Amino acid sequence: MTRDQLEKGLAKYIPLPAVPLLAQWVIEFGAHLRITKARNSKLGDYRHPYAGEGHRITVNHNLNPYSFLITLVHEMAHLTTWNKYRNKVSPHGPEWKNEYKILMREVVKLKVFPLDIYNALVAYMQNPAASSCSDEDLLRTLRKYDVNKEFEHLEELPDNSLFALDNGMVMRKGPKSRKRYKCYEVNLRRYYMVSPLAEVKRLEE
Repeated sequence: MTRDQLEKGLAKYIPLPAVPLLAQWVIEFGAHLRITKARNSKLGDYRHPYAGEGHRITVNHNLNPYSFLITLVHEMAHLTTWNKYRNKVSPHGPEWKNEYKILMREVVKLKVFPLDIYNALVAYMQNPAASSCSDEDLLRTLRKYDVNKEFEHLEELPDNSLFALDNGMVMRKGPKSRKRYKCYEVNLRRYYMVSPLAEVKRLEE
């Protein structure tokens, strides 16, 4: 794939001002980037060179441009961490956090993020986690830019609402306990603590 082809492909998924920089990194680091179908368990992943294959990065196709960009930088940081330390460090340890900050600072300089995402991202960068999904403020802000509104967030539903998760579990929304809602699974007759940002489908009664 030529650089021009790579840039045209990336332009479909990330803000245009970030395209040249990310294309440069993909080529410079020798990464094989693949856009995948939506996965509930993760937004993207990285695989280090193994059995004759080089660096491999995947990112879900259905992310909004800002989520896609942040996820791609997250996985790129795994690549640069591997290049420096191989498998001698933990996946999301201090070394990865430092690499993530280095790369993300270069992206932030491009001024591609709306102010609300920028503020949430700067706060998240103080101590990056294994996934941007684990930071509720950043995730809540990023989801405001989602085009697909098929699902609602649990926190948006009225108390006592009946809803379904994407795994098929049917629940009734209960009270909030600290950071999560105590919800009753009507078929299993058990309570579960559910994130306020869980994507749910409201059910009619």
